[in-house]
Amino acid sequence: MFFYYDTSILILIPAMIFALWAQATVQRSFKRYSRVRNQKNLTGAEAARRVLDRNGLRDVAIRPVGGSLTDNYDPHQRVLNLSQDVYGVSSVAAVSVACHEAGHAIQHAKNYIPLKVRNGIVPVVNFASHLTWPLILIGIVLLAAGSYEMSYWGNMLFNIGVIAFAAIVAFHLITLPVELNASRRAIDQMEELDLVAQEDIRGSKKVLRAAAMTYVAALAVAVANLLRILAIRGRSD
Repeated sequence: MFFYYDTSILILIPAMIFALWAQATVQRSFKRYSRVRNQKNLTGAEAARRVLDRNGLRDVAIRPVGGSLTDNYDPHQRVLNLSQDVYGVSSVAAVSVACHEAGHAIQHAKNYIPLKVRNGIVPVVNFASHLTWPLILIGIVLLAAGSYEMSYWGNMLFNIGVIAFAAIVAFHLITLPVELNASRRAIDQMEELDLVAQEDIRGSKKVLRAAAMTYVAALAVAVANLLRILAIRGRSD
């Protein structure tokens, strides 16, 4: 049984390879287009400000944060956080990422349903992420004990762990359309407001497409983990 549990990790290998490739791709794409100055000479913060103002979001603040690719939109404080590689940098990559985050602010203002759902289940997912593996591991130990009572509790804990992990998969599933939609809004805004030259749009699309693949990879890893858990559950019956 435990040999099976060990080999069940093979289910994860393709997803992990894909995740590593996606991460390397987004890093490579961002680095490449960070060296390409956008022809409009706008910084990430300036481009994001124009997008926000054009969409009636003058009350959304923009502030710099530390780190690389740490950019995010905080819907609670209504703040756009832009990393040091984006905030004051006038590259194609910087403008693309900044406009993507501004796209999330637009989603929030327009009550975009997938974003509301994702934000709503964040507390549940955070709670579930801390419980999933402990419950599953305890369940395995109790199932291995062999007695009827231990098996009963083992089954129950294992099943709760599976349900908790399913919530994590659901989070990644709903995150994907949210991110794709934000990128689409970013490209539309960049073209509509003439934030980048047409020669730069191709680079912007490459940066945002590479970023989107990391969310696809995260979903793939989550699904692979769930399949692994279900395989372990089937073997324990």
